[in-house]
This record gives sequence, C-alpha cells and structure tokens, in this order.
Amino acid sequence: MKEFNYKINGAPFRVVINKSDNELVELEVNGTPYTVEIAPKASKPKAVVQRQPTSAQGPTPQGASTPLVTKPSAPAGKNTIQSPLPGVILDIRCKVGDTVKKGQTLMILEAMKMENNILANGNGKITEILIQKGDSVLEGADLVVIE
Repeated sequence: MKEFNYKINGAPFRVVINKSDNELVELEVNGTPYTVEIAPKASKPKAVVQRQPTSAQGPTPQGASTPLVTKPSAPAGKNTIQSPLPGVILDIRCKVGDTVKKGQTLMILEAMKMENNILANGNGKITEILIQKGDSVLEGADLVVIE
C-alpha cells in the first residue's frame, strides 16, 4: 500500500494505492475507491540495420548518394610513424635528414602522465617531421615519415 498527497488547483488529494498489476490499479482518492485500467504502452518500431553483402573485391559505390571512402595507399618505400595514444609531444630526438635504425627512439610522447618512447619501425632516412615539441596529438596521428 502506497500513499501520496497531491495538491491540484489548490485542492488537497490523498491517494492510496491498494493493489496494482500490469492492467488494473485499485486506489482510493480522498476515501473514494476507484479501479483504474492501465492503457497498454504503444511500442515504437525498432530500427533495423541491414548489411549489404560484400564481395571479394570490397564494397563498390552504388551511386552519387553513397560515396566510397578509401584510405590512400602509402607510396612505396615510405613509412609513416603514427601516435599509439593521444598525448603531448615532450621531446623530438631526430631531425629531417637523419638516418635511423629500427628501434631507435624518435620522440617522447606523454600520455596519461607517463612518458612513452616513439620508436622507428624500420631503417631509413627521416624525410618529414609532421609535429612540433609541445603539440597535442590524437591516437593514430601521423608523426614522422621515414623513407
């Protein structure tokens, strides 16, 4: 049994719910008993997502309304180092023209109050440094290009 006190247009109402289930509620309003029928909720139609079958060649554009977005292929021989986490560049330990070896530290990235070494993932020559000391970078941001 639940009891509620309401004021409607300045008039006090004491509502006592004696019994309730999914279809009916038995209650008293200021001592007068009522049986209230609960209307069923109208269910909203559920959204359905349909996937189109993909072929071995990959997706194909269906028209002007559905543009095909692809990642440009990297030029042969170029290697781009990307940020593994979002953070701030604390130090850059290389410059354009430097020859680097796989595993060499190129820069220091501070992420979550930890310093992370960004290493060269192959041998080569630094052709571009795409960030500066103090820059904030997102995960996956291009940092350095090695040829």
